[in-house]
Amino acid sequence: MHKNSEAIINKILAGRATLPQGNISLKKAAEEGGCGVTGFISSIPVGGRHIFEQTVQMHNRGNGKGGGIAAVGLSPESMGVTQDVLDTHYMLQIALLDPEARRDVEKKNIDQCLEVSNAGKIPSVGDYRDIAGLEIRPPDVWRYFVRVKSGVLERFIEENGLQDIDPGKAEEEYIYRNTYRLNQTFYASLGEKKAFVLSHGRNIMILKIVGYAEQVAQYYMLDDFKAHGWIAHQRYPTKGRVWHPGGAHPFIGMDEALVHNGDFANYHAVSEYLKQNNIFPQFLTDTEVSVLMLDLLNRTYGYPMEYIIEAMAPTTEHDFDLLPPAKQRLYRQIQSNHIHSSPDGPWFFIIARNDFYNKAFQLIGITDTAMLRPQVFALQEGEVQIGLICSEKQAIDATLQSLAKEDSRFCAVADKYWNARGGSATDGGAFIFTVKDGKNGSGLKELVCTNKFGDAIRLPGKDADYRIAPDIRMPFDPKRVSEEIRASLAAKNPAAGASLFIRNIGGWDYETLRHACSELTELSGQSDDFISKAIGILTYLNDRRYPLGFKKRALILDMIRSSLDSIFSSAAGISRKGSGRYSLIGWESRDQLRAPEDSENILIINAREFPPEGDECDARLICAAHKLGWKQFICYGYRGQRFTGCGLGESADGVRIDVYGSSGDYLASGIDGPEIYVHDNAQDQLGQIMKSGRLVVYGDVGQTFMYGAKGGDVFVMGNAAGRPLINAVGRPRVVINGTCLDYLAESFMAGDPLNGGGFAVLNGLQTDDEGNVTGQATPYPGSNLFSLASGGAIYLRDPFRKVVDEQLNGGEFADLTRADWELIRPYLEENERLFGISVENDLLTVNGKRKGYNEIYRKVQAVKLRVLAVESVASEEYGVDWDKE
Repeated sequence: MHKNSEAIINKILAGRATLPQGNISLKKAAEEGGCGVTGFISSIPVGGRHIFEQTVQMHNRGNGKGGGIAAVGLSPESMGVTQDVLDTHYMLQIALLDPEARRDVEKKNIDQCLEVSNAGKIPSVGDYRDIAGLEIRPPDVWRYFVRVKSGVLERFIEENGLQDIDPGKAEEEYIYRNTYRLNQTFYASLGEKKAFVLSHGRNIMILKIVGYAEQVAQYYMLDDFKAHGWIAHQRYPTKGRVWHPGGAHPFIGMDEALVHNGDFANYHAVSEYLKQNNIFPQFLTDTEVSVLMLDLLNRTYGYPMEYIIEAMAPTTEHDFDLLPPAKQRLYRQIQSNHIHSSPDGPWFFIIARNDFYNKAFQLIGITDTAMLRPQVFALQEGEVQIGLICSEKQAIDATLQSLAKEDSRFCAVADKYWNARGGSATDGGAFIFTVKDGKNGSGLKELVCTNKFGDAIRLPGKDADYRIAPDIRMPFDPKRVSEEIRASLAAKNPAAGASLFIRNIGGWDYETLRHACSELTELSGQSDDFISKAIGILTYLNDRRYPLGFKKRALILDMIRSSLDSIFSSAAGISRKGSGRYSLIGWESRDQLRAPEDSENILIINAREFPPEGDECDARLICAAHKLGWKQFICYGYRGQRFTGCGLGESADGVRIDVYGSSGDYLASGIDGPEIYVHDNAQDQLGQIMKSGRLVVYGDVGQTFMYGAKGGDVFVMGNAAGRPLINAVGRPRVVINGTCLDYLAESFMAGDPLNGGGFAVLNGLQTDDEGNVTGQATPYPGSNLFSLASGGAIYLRDPFRKVVDEQLNGGEFADLTRADWELIRPYLEENERLFGISVENDLLTVNGKRKGYNEIYRKVQAVKLRVLAVESVASEEYGVDWDKE
């Protein structure tokens, strides 16, 4: 913080009172929710074509009314300036809605006060209409590398009494106020907008348009423009016709750019708090007030990032109780000062930041404590490192695939994917990817990922520097490898065939494994039987965990998945009738869809080029194929396509769909009878209003999994994000082997599980990359388990009784009877068959000792409604001690 901090803060805030306010309103424009936010940061600068790939994946989260991109850690070659200018000068970017306004802007806000080192118009395409779908001409953008003139800065310091702060901090404040005045003169106070500041920070820039985010990259020709960090926003606010991009994201702080998915319920309260500090919003969006709040806490109050996150996403309930006493005292002070200005409602922030004084670039993701907006984090380490944050996992995968195609130091699969829980006592629900100079003095950058508390996210130490070469090299002993491959194809079943691979993988090097996968792929072309066996073996290797030796799981998965794609794409096309069991169809051949003939019974669908939703999507093709008689489907090449399995109707018994790749939202929603197997992590809204059938996920699931479900048997190998099974009724039966972030089975209404009703089993386990199964730190970390439920049950694996009554919030612990165990045991045995998680060795064994089922599992049931009703009103109206009722 500043020297004499309180006095300095008061002088800074008092000085802002002199800024013109005009007719600024505290009422924000009408908005709609549902934005797409995305970003990544790498230890090396990468081209804008890769943020293009991310934003294309988020296209259906926008509406074309506003899209934007920000970049941080820019390349001096891309900017046409020296590294010194890039590092030390403020990069003022002005959007000219009226190109004729440039001279007035320069005269009033640049020429008199700023020294310009370099200036020019940002390149763009000649005619915006050449970009498909771009309806409104983007603004001309002029870029100025500036410093405040020395005499102007001295006078500013003297007039505002800022002699006690670093002159650089005073210069920041001048730049901030100059931007405010420019916006007030040429934007906020005018009915007809002429110009506004896009960004003014050091080594960071923002561009935005009326359109989609990917069109920003196209119009301003960012393909080869290089930067360490990129963020983007597909906008879905602002009702009505929009003719300028001022309200689109990102918004600028000083050296920060922020994008936001959500909608504040307390915009007016936050704006009032800012007004008390002489800060006035000019663009009237909750994203703008978010970054104004960030700037106030960071630059004016001098808070470290942990305090900023706590002020915006305060720790509460059970998580607060878990904090150390010293941290509780600190957080109470922060909350007492800032709780009334904390954003309320659904929100998720991604921030690109030039941490100027620490010589670092950062990508930051912060989620609200109610987790009402989707988010996924990912990390990849190796010769180069990258951190990614997106609304959907499929955008992360698209980015990595794009990077890996261009640079073999990247892998198409991340080492780690995870969801954040806002306000968590263990990680704060916020993660920071920091790129800074490496410690070895090589001149290279390194990336480190930390949580809110500064704890580093550690990955297993593996040989991460392997690069996948264009050609496959011959292994040391090719004959022996070939013998193993042929033996695997002769095995009885996929598990037996895969076991021959597994016993060798630990000792093989990467090239030997790659050769083995290639040979298996080649042999699969000899017969349908070999195709079936090869798919089964590779799928087993993809789905399960097993010892890898020194090798990274992400690299192995990349090899396995590439081999599967090769087998799928080599199948006979739909135009070749009756050529075997398998028939392949894709976007180009979709019009040739027909009924199965002769021995054909498996339709392989390459979903890659299909739109994510709508009449032409792959989900509609599956429905059409089912009507023609197809019952078994292998769908691969997914890039976020939604609604897989939806719309099959009531006569879908016997249908099986295997899903490979980055599947999208709403998979299996509303199904009645089909079996769907997802061979990767899945995304949000899976199995909503599911009636019957089976869903198996060999990974994690996202937000609001099985919302309103009425039935079905579901098995999840990993974790569930927030709000699974809320408002579910009937008889859904679910096994989740990991944990759930919070709000599991809220308002669950699934009757009596011992009399045909529904339940969920939560095992609270984790499986590492070597296949070792252990318990998580706690089986359930949230504060809202079975909240307001009226039926059903949760069977919780909790051998150390870590979950406490305060977390139930409407549920209660009950005795686990023999009947309960006989109910769930068949599901746990099926869970073992699917995932290899042993009932005896993994579930009922703790620290090497076999225990009874009632020592391991606990039953959570709904509180009787009469008791629940008394609880809710006792302290307020009747003074009843409801615990004694």
